[in-house]
Amino acid sequence: MAASHLTAIGSAMYSFLSFHNHTTDTTPGLGDTVGTTWAAYFAGNETDTGAAGTFTRIKDVRGFPAIGTPSNVVNVPVYGSSTSSQIQGQADLTSLEVTINYIPNDWLPAGKLGSTLAAKSTVAWRFTLLLTDSTQAASATKYSQTSAGLGTVPNSSWYWRGKMEAMLITPSLTDTTTATLTLTVQSSFFGPFTI
Repeated sequence: MAASHLTAIGSAMYSFLSFHNHTTDTTPGLGDTVGTTWAAYFAGNETDTGAAGTFTRIKDVRGFPAIGTPSNVVNVPVYGSSTSSQIQGQADLTSLEVTINYIPNDWLPAGKLGSTLAAKSTVAWRFTLLLTDSTQAASATKYSQTSAGLGTVPNSSWYWRGKMEAMLITPSLTDTTTATLTLTVQSSFFGPFTI
């Protein structure tokens, strides 16, 4: 079955955020109108080791931020008018804050998540909106673009360049310990594309 964009409403509980394990800042840009070059960065398998041609998923996410280009409308006062006019301005991208259930072992400096956060490397990011799980098996191909991965269910993905800037941990005495992971955006958002 070939996948397509989402065609129904529903809870996006299977959505995920991942970054490509590369060391060079050569990610594609606006010229990639169909997303094939962006998608090629995530054609490998998911891994926590950072092997070449693979990607790492941010696990245990409690809440995602809004993804996409923010409004670029500016209100302009008009002398003698009871309302302001609106004109197009330049949109200011905000930082993205992802709330996760914090498991310290996943963020050790020796691991891929912890080392990428510490290095503040610019990497290619992908946010994938999913209403159903891509496969029942917990395998490395689950979130890849192979026949056993994302291509088996409707999905919509957005891509951008950015980096992990900071993590703020919030201990809780009555609930799960959480952390707020702050990402900065170094390019425009590209998408939605489907795999």
